[in-house]
Amino acid sequence: MCGRFAITLAPETFREAYGYDERPNFPPRYNVAPTQPIALVHGAGGARHFRLARWGFLPGWVKDPKSFPLVINARGETLLEKPTFRAALKRRRCIVLADGFYEWRREGKAKAPFLIRRTSRGPLHLAGLWETYSDPQGGEIDTAAIVTTDANGLMSAVHDRMPAILDAAGIAPWLDVDGVDDRQAMALVHPCPDGWLDLTPVSPRVNDVRNDDPGVQEPLAQPAPRPVPEPSRTRPGAPRSSDEDEQGALF
Repeated sequence: MCGRFAITLAPETFREAYGYDERPNFPPRYNVAPTQPIALVHGAGGARHFRLARWGFLPGWVKDPKSFPLVINARGETLLEKPTFRAALKRRRCIVLADGFYEWRREGKAKAPFLIRRTSRGPLHLAGLWETYSDPQGGEIDTAAIVTTDANGLMSAVHDRMPAILDAAGIAPWLDVDGVDDRQAMALVHPCPDGWLDLTPVSPRVNDVRNDDPGVQEPLAQPAPRPVPEPSRTRPGAPRSSDEDEQGALF
């Protein structure tokens, strides 16, 4: 976790929540998948800024991106130890703009998708890390990953991992890379209270990244009883990263 998410609230709702200077206009997305552009907010020079990044983190020391795993999740328990994320945790923390994410529960050989949202239906405040990768030819691309943690009681009915979701008071210290060091920031990475979220069983249409419409969020009376295809998690020839979670970590 997290392998798919949604950003459907109005752009101004996110701007009001995070207070960045820019006024971006972007369409709703109901089924955001790895390698696609994602929106995030980060701090710089005492201000907050909106940025687009590829969902798939690349640390600056990577020499050949084709041989590096597609890292979309960063396990909170090892952020201080992993060379992949060490620099970003100190200097490039961010919040990924989202108001829902998806998780799949195993039911024998079947997998039933769920939509997870705040009970308030507001922004989720997903803790993230970003990095600008420079290739040998001088090209640059901004990349990002979502920080994950153990599942809370509610999420444990579906999966054993979940995104690190910040409360309103945690937004400022997570984004303040100048005043809050990496170890202090790690105190914000933990399962959120059960009462913040609710789970809605949804259509297996969400398994197909081509389905990016409100229909993927339509609730089902119960999880789909028939087996559904598991979302593809690997790129051919790409090594698996120990920083990724088992479900939905690679596509």
